[in-house]
Amino acid sequence: MHFRREKFAPFGGPDGGDGGRGGSVYFEATNNLNTLIDYRYRHQFKAEPGEPGVRQKMHGAKGEDVILMVPCGTIIRDAENNEVIADMLDPGQRVMVARGGRGGLGNTHFATSTRQSPKESQKGEPGQERTITLELRMIADVGLVGYPNAGKSTLLSVVTAARPKIADYPFTTLAPNLGVVEVGQPRRGDGYSFVLADIPGLIEGAAQGVGLGHEFLRHVQRTRLLIHMVDGAVQERDPWEDFLTINRELREYDEKLGQRPQIVVLNKMDTAEAQALWPDFKQKVEAAGYPAFAISAVIHQDVDELMAETSRRLQEIQREEAERAAAEPVISPDGPVLRPVADDAFTVSKEDGVYVVRGKRVERMVGMTNQDSEEGMDRMQVMLEKMGVTKALEQAGVKVGDTVRFGRVELFWGE
Repeated sequence: MHFRREKFAPFGGPDGGDGGRGGSVYFEATNNLNTLIDYRYRHQFKAEPGEPGVRQKMHGAKGEDVILMVPCGTIIRDAENNEVIADMLDPGQRVMVARGGRGGLGNTHFATSTRQSPKESQKGEPGQERTITLELRMIADVGLVGYPNAGKSTLLSVVTAARPKIADYPFTTLAPNLGVVEVGQPRRGDGYSFVLADIPGLIEGAAQGVGLGHEFLRHVQRTRLLIHMVDGAVQERDPWEDFLTINRELREYDEKLGQRPQIVVLNKMDTAEAQALWPDFKQKVEAAGYPAFAISAVIHQDVDELMAETSRRLQEIQREEAERAAAEPVISPDGPVLRPVADDAFTVSKEDGVYVVRGKRVERMVGMTNQDSEEGMDRMQVMLEKMGVTKALEQAGVKVGDTVRFGRVELFWGE
């Protein structure tokens, strides 16, 4: 609130400027990050508020936005209802998760022919506050699944430039590792490349969260094709039962995962145990409708043939996806159409002895009213009557002295 006061205009009119809009909070996807570790220790982020308006009708500056970077594959959810706000798949994709509030109006907006010296101005609209959760799901064309120690990390290190940790004990891999497989000469135009993910070893009960099962299984959901690797040298378990167990865990976690195309691989063919198991295992796998391969990742036996078949099958899946997308019918607009709720719509309820008024326009109007200004409070009363809020509260049974809540603002109902 300000009035023009100059040498030759000692009693000038109102010239208070408007406040600037507050900054908003955005998330942006990037390929330069692989984890969400930046958000493990810092949980609160706040954009800058707008600057207040000043004399001579000058507007305040807008508050700086906050842009938070996340890896591609991050899913952003509303923590209150678990609804997905955004699925950050592509680099550069940006989504607003909390909008900055509008700046308040200066007193120049409240001047009329009968009120030439308004001592009223608006507060800025409160910015949006939100609690969200971040979940990272790796993006890969092909996923390597199987029991711990089946040889998945070894295969990844052989066919890509990735260097995962490899050792002879369970759960060597505790986070997915990604690598790019090149078949032929993709850079010369006569080959093909795809992203291969080594998913940490699954165990029985993974779908129920046993052994970090949920942490591992969520990364499989984005893959188009699975290479199901079975340990051919294991002595305490049956390889065929291992195969059935892992598939059961995939189905229990997500029914679609159980239908995902698979190439079944018996590893460690450099051992006598695997060589003895192979004929019977191959017969069972092919009878179940899956292609079967026998390899030794350590000595690179038949690894090139496996990658060539994976490349061929993956290209076939991508062609099928493109054909289905082209054949999908255009959705007719016939039927129910959801309309957005009008800004001036509101509801009145009573919760724990407090009358609660919810509505976009009414909450914003009350929140931006300067309660220290008598003129501002009078204007708010008039607006509440015009919008029908006063009548609705009286019909709901509000009495003098009752508390009425509008968003973050609580007022006492007067006579």
